[in-house]
Amino acid sequence: MLTRLEDLLAPGDAKAASVDWSRFRLDVITGPDQPEFERAYEALWREFGPLHEIETPEVLAGRLEWDPQVPVEGLHLQYRLALLTQDGRFAAVRDHTAIMAAGRPGCVVHLSHLLVAPEFRRTGIAGALRAFPLRTARECLVAAGRSEEEAVTLAAEMEHADPHHPARMQRLAAYEKAGYRKPDPRRVPYLQPDFREPAVIDAEGGPHPLPFSLILRRVGREAERTLLGSELREIAERLYRMYALGFRASDMAPVFANLDRFPAPGEAIALLSPTAA
Repeated sequence: MLTRLEDLLAPGDAKAASVDWSRFRLDVITGPDQPEFERAYEALWREFGPLHEIETPEVLAGRLEWDPQVPVEGLHLQYRLALLTQDGRFAAVRDHTAIMAAGRPGCVVHLSHLLVAPEFRRTGIAGALRAFPLRTARECLVAAGRSEEEAVTLAAEMEHADPHHPARMQRLAAYEKAGYRKPDPRRVPYLQPDFREPAVIDAEGGPHPLPFSLILRRVGREAERTLLGSELREIAERLYRMYALGFRASDMAPVFANLDRFPAPGEAIALLSPTAA
């Protein structure tokens, strides 16, 4: 299955084309009852749970029920959760959601998490799994009766660049090589919703969204160095509308209100290197 990703690789991820994928097993998880779901979620939770950067298993299970042919609240959605193993050993896990809005062109893919086991890093696996969402976008477009040639934007929420965090800078550098840019965070105060359990949110005084940077790959437009406020807001709104299907309205209210702090629709916003401080 992974071999078909080769023509979707970003130039900076060309190393992935040389990986011998016959040595790996890829499970695309379709429901929470599969044993792979528990294993994939456990790996994600160990990495991202302490940072409050992963949703509850119930939220992810609900996303697996989305059908791109059946719009939900005006959105066509396809969630993918994939587990990669080698001889039973955990190698990597990736999850993402293709998001199309009724009556609006293009597809935005929310890149939730990508985790590669230490022994499989720098092998090309991460690059291939960065291309996987592009294929999901095209599958989603076709399933919804649209052209797979419509514009695709891959969007990740990442911690801000900080030279005092080498591992973070390494991740950002990998995305930079793969054609990603970030809207100037000094002008775009993006917030990720609070992923904690509702009971915890209530016990601790309400939602506390996390300040992140948006990292974007506008497929076919990687060389552009600005985007308009209108496009940026639409990207953020699609992410928030997707989140709102699994989170309480009260927990989403702060991030929707924060959109008012974004640049005006006609303003040009610089697209910077992801590693720029």
